[in-house]
Amino acid sequence: MIQKYIADLRPFPAIRKFFGLGLALGLMAAPLAAQARSAPDSFADLAERLLPTVVNIATTQMVETKRNEEFEEFFQEFFERRGNKPPQREQRRSTSLGSGFIVDSSGYIVTNNHVIAEADEISVRLSDDTLLDAKVVGRDEKTDLALLKVETTKPLPSVPWGDSNVTRIGDWVVAIGNPFGLGGTVTAGIVSARQRDINSGPYDDFIQTDAAINRGNSGGPMFNLDGEVIGVNTAIFSPSGGSVGIGFAIPSALAKNVILQLRDQGEVRRGWLGVRIQTVTDELAEGLRLDKATGALVASVTPGGPAEMAGLVQGDVVLRFDEGEVTDMRKLPRMVAETPIGKAVSVVVWRKGKEKTFQIKLGELDEERIAKASLKTGETEKESGKIGDLGLALGQITPELRQRFKLEEKTKGVVITEVEEGGSGSEKGLRPGDVIVEVDQEEVSNPSQVAERVEKAKTEGFRVVTLLVYRNGDFQWVAVRIDKS
Repeated sequence: MIQKYIADLRPFPAIRKFFGLGLALGLMAAPLAAQARSAPDSFADLAERLLPTVVNIATTQMVETKRNEEFEEFFQEFFERRGNKPPQREQRRSTSLGSGFIVDSSGYIVTNNHVIAEADEISVRLSDDTLLDAKVVGRDEKTDLALLKVETTKPLPSVPWGDSNVTRIGDWVVAIGNPFGLGGTVTAGIVSARQRDINSGPYDDFIQTDAAINRGNSGGPMFNLDGEVIGVNTAIFSPSGGSVGIGFAIPSALAKNVILQLRDQGEVRRGWLGVRIQTVTDELAEGLRLDKATGALVASVTPGGPAEMAGLVQGDVVLRFDEGEVTDMRKLPRMVAETPIGKAVSVVVWRKGKEKTFQIKLGELDEERIAKASLKTGETEKESGKIGDLGLALGQITPELRQRFKLEEKTKGVVITEVEEGGSGSEKGLRPGDVIVEVDQEEVSNPSQVAERVEKAKTEGFRVVTLLVYRNGDFQWVAVRIDKS
């Protein structure tokens, strides 16, 4: 069974094609392709220059020894019967190893957060075997980055950041680190892929490489042939924990900004738009009358947030943010997070068949405040009905249905009371207790309005309708096929 590993053995949970725009663009791109650099006859000169900038990181922490639970209960009872306190659990010293690199000659060192997380002591070994104590300047769990500082009497060799945005698939890269605790080790390979999402965090945008990366390489640098850091080696995919040629690095375009904030303020402050989003599937694109599946669909808007204040609503599809194209859903959070707090940005959305532009002043991401945000609510009337085209039985929200399905007191919309087995609603995972709030971006408050919207879509020749569904505190857009009758 294949397993996945962070480079120091910590597990993490489990292409878009670009087409040319014509011969003219193809000819324009030719000179760029000609500038691609071939592998050098040897990496020796580069390695000799870069090795002194890479460090080995060792951490220690005290952990309690584990005991069998049944024995623990007996052990506790034995001493309590005699009026004595049981002895404290024994502690042992746990150690781990990782890598890092010096980005400032005064002693600032970049590594992964998981390398130093929970550590009681951190030590850094330089290439000349000098051992120094390190302190944590700041760390960011969301990107798995950390910044350390060591005190030294002499300037340390350091490396500059490169621009990962100009790195292309097929470019040569060099990785240096501390695999298996062996010390400075150099490997070379190519960029195998870009913009990889490995489900390790909300801002995944990894560079994939076939350069050998193993346990202990975490936090080490990935260099281009100019000796610039274009990535921070972070994770591997492996059936055994050893390298199989699939390693992942945080791109410098993301890492550089995070590290600068950690150095300046000890934490990372991110921009906040105030929306919850979901992927635009092909079916949703049809239901939203988009030509293709693109952008980020707004599932809900945070009350009082920047997006709501500017006029964004549920059902808008964000197509462009601050002049950048939002090609897919997972790109938008990174774009927002990397934008300065308080900046006024232009946001282009698709709404009811047309593009609309809004100016939005970004707020600061505050997850505690977001979690406490309340839902919009409204009043409803009494009615029930069956929508055969969707395979759903619907009901007006009544006190009885509210109690039956445990709905919040002021939830608005139309509640699903039954789901026909094998129907189009069942195929999309709808279930009794779900609340339909909108149909094709029009609010509904009774079953007859749902039926009218479905009939309208059929009359206009559409094969699906989009439902805004509320379930367990979350909104989600669902594209449901209209069964022909």
